[in-house]
Amino acid sequence: MSLAAIDLAAAPFHLDDAGMAWVHETRDRLSPRDKLAQLFVLLSREAPETAMEGLRSFKPGGITRLYSGDLAAEIGLMGQIDSAGPVPMLVSADLEGSRMSLPFGSEVPNPLGLAAVDDVEATTAISTIMAEEARAVGLNWSFTPVIDINQAWRSAIVGTRSYGSDPERIARHALAQIAAFQKQGVAATVKHWPGEGYDDRDQHLVTTVNPLTLKEWEKTFGRLYRAAIAAGVMSVMSAHIAFPAFVRDLDPDAGAEAFRPATLSPVLNQTLLREKLGFNGLIVSDATPMAGFGDWGPREETIPQAIIAGCDVILFSDDPNADLMYLVKAVADGRLSQERVDEAVTRVLALKAALGLHRERDPLSLSRAEVIMARSQSKETTRQVTARVPTLVKDTAKLLPLSPARHRRVLIFSTGAVQPFAPAPLPLSIPDLLRQEGFEVTEYGPGMAVDPKQFDLVLYLLAEETLLTRQRIFLNWKDLTGSVFGAMKRYWHDVPTLMVSLGFPYYLHDAPRVPTYVNAYGSNEDMQAAVVEALLGRIEFTGTSPVDPFCGSEQGKY
Repeated sequence: MSLAAIDLAAAPFHLDDAGMAWVHETRDRLSPRDKLAQLFVLLSREAPETAMEGLRSFKPGGITRLYSGDLAAEIGLMGQIDSAGPVPMLVSADLEGSRMSLPFGSEVPNPLGLAAVDDVEATTAISTIMAEEARAVGLNWSFTPVIDINQAWRSAIVGTRSYGSDPERIARHALAQIAAFQKQGVAATVKHWPGEGYDDRDQHLVTTVNPLTLKEWEKTFGRLYRAAIAAGVMSVMSAHIAFPAFVRDLDPDAGAEAFRPATLSPVLNQTLLREKLGFNGLIVSDATPMAGFGDWGPREETIPQAIIAGCDVILFSDDPNADLMYLVKAVADGRLSQERVDEAVTRVLALKAALGLHRERDPLSLSRAEVIMARSQSKETTRQVTARVPTLVKDTAKLLPLSPARHRRVLIFSTGAVQPFAPAPLPLSIPDLLRQEGFEVTEYGPGMAVDPKQFDLVLYLLAEETLLTRQRIFLNWKDLTGSVFGAMKRYWHDVPTLMVSLGFPYYLHDAPRVPTYVNAYGSNEDMQAAVVEALLGRIEFTGTSPVDPFCGSEQGKY
C-alpha cells in the first residue's frame, strides 16, 4: 500500500482537515531518526525519574506502562512524558481485567468472566469503567479486546483472556468493549491476528499455527475481524501466528514460508488484513522479545522485516538503540523504503490525532484521578457484575449450599493465586472468608497427615488464570497434595468434596469424578467474595459456561 492510499478521513481515524494537516506537517518535520523512533512502543516499568531519563534519550512513539500502586507518582510521570519527545506519546496497557486490572483501579472480571455473565450491557458498563479509569491515569490505548477462540482447551495463553469458544458470544462482547473504550478516548486493539486458540502452544515460546482452512477461518476469525473493522476498531495486533492455508492458497509451494508468523508476513498483514479485509488503521506487532518472533532470525533481520511486512509499530525491545540502528541500516541498504517508513509514521500520528493528542488538553489531575478511582457507583457496578460470574458446572452430590452446621470442619487444598511475574503464589482470601462465617478451616501443608473422619468438607481451591510461558495449566495433584501418594488419594467417597477454579476452567479433565465443581474464571478479591456468597446460597449461580468445561468428554459430567 502506498502512502497516498492511506485515507485519514475514513475509518477508523475520521480526521478533519486540521487533524490531517497536523499529521502531514508533523511527519514531514521529523528527522529521519525521530521518524523511526516513532515506530517503537517501549515497555516502561521503572520508577518515574528513571523512566523519564530513558524516554528523553530515545523519544519513542509510545510506551506500555506497568503501573505501580503509587497513584501520585504515576500521575506525575504521565504529566511529563509528552515533553520527552517531539510528538505526544501513546500510552498503552493490556486492560484485560481481573489480575490484569490497574493496581489502583476497580476490580473487574476478565473476558471469560464477562462471557459467563453474557450480558452486553454489563460488558459495556465494565468496559466504560475501565476506560474512564485508564484515561484518568493517562492511558489512551489498550491492547484489547482479545478475540481468540477457546478451541484448543489446553491453551494456557488463551485461557481466561478470551470471551470463550462461541464466535457469536465473542463478537457480542468484543464489539461492546471496542465501542465503550473508544467512546471514552481509549483506542481498542483486536488480537491476536490472524487468530489464536486452535493451537495449544504459547507464542511466547514458539511460533504458533492457525490450522484452519480458508472456509473455516472465514466463518470464525474472518467474521470476527471483519466485524471489528466494520465497528471502527483503531488497531490490530499482528501476532507470532502462522496461517498456512492462506499462504498456500497464493503459493502452493510456499514450504517453510507457510509457517512465517504474521508479524513478519506481508502476505498476512498487507494482502489479507489490508487488502482483503480493508483495514485502514494501525497494525502493532505483538511483543518482539517473544520466542515466536525470535525463532525466525536475528533481530538485525527481523526488526526491519516487521516494518517491511506491514507492522506500523514494534512492540517492546530489550535494546531499543540497537533495534533502532537495525532500522537505520535497513533504510540505508534499501531493504526498508522511506515510503514504507513514512506510511507507518503516518498511521502512528493518525492514531494520536484521532485520540486528540495533537490538541491542547487539560493536564492530568491527581485529585480528579483519586475521585474517579474511588467512585462508589463503579465499585457497586463491578461488584454486581462480578456476583453474576460464578458458574456451577455440576453438583452431582447435591452438596450446595454449604453451611457451618453441616460442613463445619473444612480441609482446604490450594495452589494459591499463581501469577506470571510473582515469585510465589499469592494467598487466597476464601479460607478467611469461610472462617468469618463460622467454619473451622484447616489449610493443608506439606507432610500433614489427613484423617477424613476429622473433616466435614474437602475443598480444592485452584487459582491459575492465563499464564505466559507456562505452556500448560493443569491440576498438578502431586504439588497440590505434597507427595506421590497424596496425589493418588481421593476423598470424595468419604467426605463431601468441592472443587472451585478461580481461573482456568478446564480442571475436570484432571478430576472428572469430583462431584461438585465451580468455575469463577478469576481470583481477584471481589470474585472470591462472590464465590463464597454463592457457595453459601446467598446468591444464585447465574453464570453460564462460555466454554466446554468437560473438554469434549462425557466423563466429567457424572
